Amino acid sequence: MDSLGDIGTILGCSVCFSLAGLVFAAYKLGLLYQLFHKTETKSPRHGGESVAEVLRAHGVKYVFTLVGGHISPILVACEKLGIRIVDTRHEATAVFAADAVARLSGTVGVAVVTAGPGLTNTVTAVKNAQMAESPLLLMGGAAGTLLQGRGALQDIDQMSLFKPLCKFCASIRTVREIMPTVRKALAIAQSGTPGPVFIEFPIDTLYPFHLVSKEFGVKNPPKGLMGKIVTWYLQNHLMNLFAGAWETRDVSPLPVDIPQATDDQVQKCIELVSRAKKPVILLGSQATLPPTPADDIRKALESLGIPCFLGGMSRGMLGKDSPIHIRQNRRDALKEADLVVLAGTVCDFRLSYGRVLNRRSKIIAVNRDKTQLLKNSDMFWKPTVAIQGDAGSFLLRLSKGLKGHRCSEEWPRSLRTGDVTKENANRAKADEKTDHHLNPLKVLHCVDELMAEDSIIVADGGDFVGSAAYIMRPRGPLRWLDPGAFGTLGVGGGFALGAKLCRPESEVWIVYGDGSLGYSVAEFDTFTRHKTPVIAVVGNDACWSQISREQVPILGSNVACGLAFTDYHIVADGYGGKGYLIGREDEDRLSDIIKQAQKESQEGRATLLNVMIGKTNFREGSISV
Repeated sequence: MDSLGDIGTILGCSVCFSLAGLVFAAYKLGLLYQLFHKTETKSPRHGGESVAEVLRAHGVKYVFTLVGGHISPILVACEKLGIRIVDTRHEATAVFAADAVARLSGTVGVAVVTAGPGLTNTVTAVKNAQMAESPLLLMGGAAGTLLQGRGALQDIDQMSLFKPLCKFCASIRTVREIMPTVRKALAIAQSGTPGPVFIEFPIDTLYPFHLVSKEFGVKNPPKGLMGKIVTWYLQNHLMNLFAGAWETRDVSPLPVDIPQATDDQVQKCIELVSRAKKPVILLGSQATLPPTPADDIRKALESLGIPCFLGGMSRGMLGKDSPIHIRQNRRDALKEADLVVLAGTVCDFRLSYGRVLNRRSKIIAVNRDKTQLLKNSDMFWKPTVAIQGDAGSFLLRLSKGLKGHRCSEEWPRSLRTGDVTKENANRAKADEKTDHHLNPLKVLHCVDELMAEDSIIVADGGDFVGSAAYIMRPRGPLRWLDPGAFGTLGVGGGFALGAKLCRPESEVWIVYGDGSLGYSVAEFDTFTRHKTPVIAVVGNDACWSQISREQVPILGSNVACGLAFTDYHIVADGYGGKGYLIGREDEDRLSDIIKQAQKESQEGRATLLNVMIGKTNFREGSISV
C-alpha cells in the first residue's frame, strides 16, 4: 500500500509540474495575456505613435536623427505631434546635439538612429554623455523580433554594446511595452547621477499590423504536423506582438530621484565654513543640474563671498567680472586654502588626482555619484565630509545656514590680484608678433571683446581651445559647452546645433581647432537646412599642435601631426554658409570681419572664420595625455 501511495504522490507531482510548465509556456507565448486583451488587426496605428505620445508628455521639443527605415515610424509620429525632427549628417552629431539640449534645457535630450552601423556610430558620443553626466535617451532600430541572431540586415548584438555605457537598456518585445518602457527610461536618465539610457526597437514593434502581418506569412509551410506548428507559432507571435497595443496607458512623467545631503551633513559643513579663514569653492558641471536654477546658485555663491574656481558647465556661473570668480593660479590658491569645497568637482586628472589639495585643508566633497565623490581618496586626499548628494541644492542650504556670515573680502581680493597680473601677461603675449600668420591669443581676445552678452561658447579642439579657456569669458550661467572629462573631439557641430535650437536668440560661437573641425564641418549643411546660424572661428595652424608640442621635442618627429592650411571657408560656402579667410594681411580688419560674421548670423546664415594662426609658447608644458 505504501508503494501505491508513493506512486500516487509521484504522479500528482508530475501532473503539477506539467501544469506549471504549460502555464509558464502559455505565459511566455502570450496566450494568457491574449485571453484578456484584444489584438486590433484592422487598426492603422503603429508603435512610433506610442513613442511620440510619451515624448510629448515629457516636454520633449526636439528629436535628433539620421534617418533609416528601421526608425521611420518614430520620426513621422513625432513630427505629427509637433516635435521638431532635426536630421544631421552623422549619428554622433545627433547624440551630441541631444546632449547639448539636455545640458541647456534641463530636460532629457533625445536621439533616434537606425540599426547596426547607425548605432555603432553613436558609441563615442554616448560614452561622452555618460562621463559628462548628461540625461540622454538614445533609441535605435533593430531587426525584427524573430529575426535577431539569424543574419538579418544590420543585425548585431546592440544591447551588449550599450549596457556598459548606459544606466538602463531595454529591448522592446511587444508594442504594449513601448509606453511604460520609454517612460521608465526617461525617469532613470534624470535620477541619481544623470546619464544616457538606451531602448532598442525591433522593426516589427514600430510598423502597423497590416504591414507586419505580411512579413509573418509563410508562403510554403512544411507539410504535416511541423507545418501546422510553424504556422500557428508565427500567427500567435504576431497576435501577441500587437495584443493590448492601443489600450489607454499613463504617459505622464514618473518621479525623479535626486540624492540630497542630510541636515546633519549640512550643519557640519556650516560649522566648518564659518571657522575657515581662507575657503575656496571648486564648482563642477554637476552644480548646473536641475532642480536648482543656475541663478539661485549664483546668488548663493555671492552671498557666501567665497572665492570660486569654475569648471566645465559651471563656467559663466558668476558672470563676466565677478569679484569672487578666480580664473588663474588655482594650484597656488589650493595650497594656501584652509577649506576646500568640491561642489561637483572630481579629483581626477584635472586636479592631479587630488595631489593639488593641501593635506592640512579641511575638504568638503559633494557629488551625486559615490565613485566620483571618493575618487583617489584612498591615495592622495581625504574628505573631511563626503556627501553623496546634489551640489546645487547643497550650496543653497549652506548659504541659507550661513546667512549673515561672509568670507573676508581680503582673501578673494588677494587672489584677484594674481588674476590681474596673469591676465595682463596674457594680454601682453597676445600683442606679440608670431613668425607667421596671426597671433591666436589676439584673435581670441578680439572675439571675446566683440561677442554678444548672451553668447554661448562651444569648445571643440585641443591647443586653440585650450588657449580660449583662459581668454574667453562666458557672460552667464549655462553659456559654455565643452565635452567634459572624456575630452572628445568632434562635439562642435552637434553641441552648437542643440544650443542654437535651445537659445535661438543667442549668438552661438564654436571655437574649433583645425583638426577637430574635420569631424563635423559637414554639419554646416545641417545649420543651413535647419536655419541655425552659428558662428565658427577656426584656429588654422595646419597641425595637431596639442600633440606636436610634446611629440617633437620628446620623440624627434612630427609624424602624423601635420595638416594643411585648408580652405575651410570654401567648404562652409559649399554647404550654404558664409566663409571668411583671415590672414596676417587682415589683422587691421579683424574686428570688422568678426562684426560682419555676426551680421551674417543675425540674418540667418551660418558663418565660418578660417583664421590662419601662428605658433606661440603660451601653453608650453600643457599635457595631452
